[in-house]
Amino acid sequence: MERRITLVNPPYERIAPGYEFVRHVTNRSPSLGLLHLASVARERGWTPVIVESDAESLDAQAVIERVVASRPDVVGITLFTVGVWSAAQVARGIRRALPEVPILVGGPHISSMGRETLERFPDFDLAVVGEGEWALEELLDYYERGGDLARIAGLLWRDAQGVRANAPQPIRKELDELPMPAWDLLPGFPAAYPPAIFDYPRGPVATLAASRGCPFHCRFCDTSTFGARVRAYTPAAVVRMIEHLHTNWGVRHVLFVDDLFLASRTRVTEFCERLLETKLGITWTCTARVDTVKPQVLALMKRAGCWEISFGLETGSDELLRKMDKDARVAESEQAVAWTHAAGIRTKGLFMLGYPGETAETIRMTRDFVRRIPMDIMNLTKFTPYPGSPIYEELYGTKIRPDHWQKMNGMNFVWSPEGISIEQLDREYQALLLAFYRRPRVGKHYVAMALSNPDNLRRLSRFGLGYLWAKVRSLAGGRRGLLVEPAESLS
Repeated sequence: MERRITLVNPPYERIAPGYEFVRHVTNRSPSLGLLHLASVARERGWTPVIVESDAESLDAQAVIERVVASRPDVVGITLFTVGVWSAAQVARGIRRALPEVPILVGGPHISSMGRETLERFPDFDLAVVGEGEWALEELLDYYERGGDLARIAGLLWRDAQGVRANAPQPIRKELDELPMPAWDLLPGFPAAYPPAIFDYPRGPVATLAASRGCPFHCRFCDTSTFGARVRAYTPAAVVRMIEHLHTNWGVRHVLFVDDLFLASRTRVTEFCERLLETKLGITWTCTARVDTVKPQVLALMKRAGCWEISFGLETGSDELLRKMDKDARVAESEQAVAWTHAAGIRTKGLFMLGYPGETAETIRMTRDFVRRIPMDIMNLTKFTPYPGSPIYEELYGTKIRPDHWQKMNGMNFVWSPEGISIEQLDREYQALLLAFYRRPRVGKHYVAMALSNPDNLRRLSRFGLGYLWAKVRSLAGGRRGLLVEPAESLS
């Protein structure tokens, strides 16, 4: 008898109200976690279906209809904090139509707030804390043959006494044992799942994770899903996945989404050498800490097709970096960006505005910093105290509080430092971005990229028109160009 599992990436608002035009240039890559789960289910003899809400522009009702039509025996939903309320709406709709079908949830939000989430949302039946592949294998076996839920590590479930928590999962080292992600289940892959504009030199594009875990403990970060120990696929396995993507879907660029791709220079060196041997001509991007790059490894990465490295630079203030528990300082960041630029690799700087301790002076320091370094692209997020991060408990004095989870996407200010209002932060947010993107060198670079890629040009044009229209509406409404909508009470 065929058994079916439907895996859902639920709809949620990734864009702050007033910034809807940003949607035209943002990332719409599929959920790599669901692709891994689908491949595990298929290997176990189940028929998986994936519903990618964002890429297919599905609202909650459309997702419910799609799931019900797939006739699932089990439903799995991945949860980020910002998407919990939308996922709960989807689960309620599925429950009304399919009352006997179990609804599983997992993902980053569950790994940090699992018990509280099951207690708050009764339509979620079970939750997997941590990595889902091994727990899913045991759960599918349970639904086929029965057994004891209490024996499945990392599981949260319900009985007559309420939510029960099983022993945590062991950390699995051998990632090569996992089957390849099930890219073939994505309709229109890879063209229907574009990354952010200018994040790739040419398509088609796919995402990969060559490793899991991060050994560092930045105070704004929640590492509860993959843990603090770095585990990696072997370089040979990573190259096999790239060859698979290139052969079957013509993929020409790969975005590595590891927390720390450059955790091991030895592993990266072997990967580069193996990729060069394939002569595929693939380009790729990755993430790194500023204290993990050196000129020699950067030169090899460039030869092997590395096109861009993302660095978590965060701020131009050493004092704020200390408050974040970041080991590196501004001078090291500046050196790493300079080395990367000299190697001919693009640099993306990941910055954060509004961290506790932010002042007009630290904002000025960040503005000066982004103007003087040879960075090619800037990603500026609005500080968000995520549940599960050390800074969350420090600010609120508790691990759980009634929060505006649906606003926690890094594009809304949900908290502001003493002496700075959310409206002021939003003005500084716009000013910081303009300080970087108004530089002639940056402007020329993006004009050239837009002209070389018709898709980039189309998406950029829609973004520009949307931005102008948003400004006009703000001015006409007496809001003097402020884009963010008036803040609700966040207490």
